[in-house]
Amino acid sequence: MQTGPYYFVKNLPLHELITPEFISTFIKKGSCYALTCNTNIDEDNTVALLPNGKLILSLDKDTYEETGLQGHPSQFSGRKIMKFIVSIDLMELSLNLDSKKYERISWSFKEKKPLKFDFLLAWHNTGSEESTMMSYFSKYQIQEHQPKVALSTVRDLQCPVLQSSELEGAPEVSCQALELFDWLGAVFSNVSLNNEPNNFISTYCCPQPSTVVAKAYLCTITGFILPEKICLLLEHLCHYFDELKLAPWVTLSVQGFADSPVSWGKNEHGFWKGGEHLYNFVIFNNQDYWLQMAVGANDHCPP
Repeated sequence: MQTGPYYFVKNLPLHELITPEFISTFIKKGSCYALTCNTNIDEDNTVALLPNGKLILSLDKDTYEETGLQGHPSQFSGRKIMKFIVSIDLMELSLNLDSKKYERISWSFKEKKPLKFDFLLAWHNTGSEESTMMSYFSKYQIQEHQPKVALSTVRDLQCPVLQSSELEGAPEVSCQALELFDWLGAVFSNVSLNNEPNNFISTYCCPQPSTVVAKAYLCTITGFILPEKICLLLEHLCHYFDELKLAPWVTLSVQGFADSPVSWGKNEHGFWKGGEHLYNFVIFNNQDYWLQMAVGANDHCPP
């Protein structure tokens, strides 16, 4: 199914995301997403545009002072503050484009401290598309991409036994939800589940009780994937059990970008050791489901 497109724009000036034309064309007529590409959240300046029209900037100390914008220190700076967070509400700004606040921000991005980034961009619009990203940013280097889809079959796979009513598991009956989470990570990473004595890379083994399935299907979609598309995928998975199936459950795991300045909602995101922020749906054949959410140490707990 279609999970794209998304766009890569090289050296896009940041002021292009706050122009009245961009706000009226994309932000007010759908859900627009943007994220800086090839930037490290703990070292570089990074930017994200959220679908609610909030522009989030994570800036190093020098850049923050040069822009002259109002913000606050990063929660993950430590004793010596090296990163600052600036949040700009574009929907609010668009209500009064003659305000001193809009003029100051526009002057900062255009003249005082012009910033350029490589951006990933995507737009979800339920109505007719009067304008497209390709034509709007045609004067810049822009490429259209579709998410990459990889399908594989895993044979003779040891799977944990689950019961939808037993999140904590039951001795010798079913496994815990947390054990499933670890097991999924091992399967996605193609880790051996046998705990063989001569394996010095991994001593992991499948949680017990377990069962061996002849064939398991693994589909990996990689790209700048919008929440609206993920909801469609989840809906399709829920309909998988409309007809009788041998499989007791299916899962949908979503990994966030490690170097995004935000994770859940508008919560600030930090990298620390791995930049993890992810969630996983487990849909059972009786239409029960589990939702598991996880973040790294430099993050707020999910809602």
